[in-house]
Amino acid sequence: MPPKRVDPLQFLTSATVAIVAGKGGVGKTTVTAVLARAAIRRGLRVLVIELDGKATLGRLLPDATVLQLSATAALAEYLDTHGLSRVTKRLASTGIIDVVATASPGIDDIVVLGKIKQLEQSGNHDLIVVDGPAAGHAITFLLAAKSLLTSVRGGPVHTQAVDVAAMLADPARCQVVLVTLPETTPINEAVETAYALEDRVGVHLTPIVVNGVDAGPALQPEAAPAGSPMALAGEFRVARRQLHEAACCDLGDMLGLPQLILPNVPGSLLDAASVEHLADEWNPA
Repeated sequence: MPPKRVDPLQFLTSATVAIVAGKGGVGKTTVTAVLARAAIRRGLRVLVIELDGKATLGRLLPDATVLQLSATAALAEYLDTHGLSRVTKRLASTGIIDVVATASPGIDDIVVLGKIKQLEQSGNHDLIVVDGPAAGHAITFLLAAKSLLTSVRGGPVHTQAVDVAAMLADPARCQVVLVTLPETTPINEAVETAYALEDRVGVHLTPIVVNGVDAGPALQPEAAPAGSPMALAGEFRVARRQLHEAACCDLGDMLGLPQLILPNVPGSLLDAASVEHLADEWNPA
């Protein structure tokens, strides 16, 4: 069945937090940047959060507010707000805080989600776009609150888990944007992730973003001399477009989510100008 068509920006105003997730290499950071740029054009107050520490989004969104958030920094801030600033400094200076953030199951994820929840509740932003973890980690990341609720029965960590779980379960506050490519393996993984997130986490899924789709005006390779580089290039593009169209239809058959399409951008390096161009697909300048 053909994919359902939707207003590309209608989901931007349906929740304050949008967590972008997908298999590594499908363009999560690209989609995060395009989503933020399109929302800024709409006039929303946008905060972009980068979790992996690569500091890419500041280059792609030079005039946007970008926050780099790590588990170590979030845990240090959490301890500070609970009157443990002296302990925090000592742990940070000895490197123990990094061990705590990574060795305690779910702690690193819950403090990061807790910080996102705090920013969401501040009222300072209309939309918080999170460049989230890869698809496999996305499930454990978003399950951290439920996991801690079953293992921690009281105290501030339990309270934090309760608050984070409430945010994730409320479609007016949080939603997950899955990203895939028009290829078999990324699509299969996106479908599996979508069902896992809905069944195990209970988060609201937006339309799925299909990134890197070869689309455009009709090509006529037969108009070029037979066997010429122009004709061969045209034949290749036509074949690829047919494959991408079929992949999007297969995705529509497997997953009952509307699709948002982002076209393929030629070149190996994405830059701010490319993000502006892609944002035209969802909210023309």
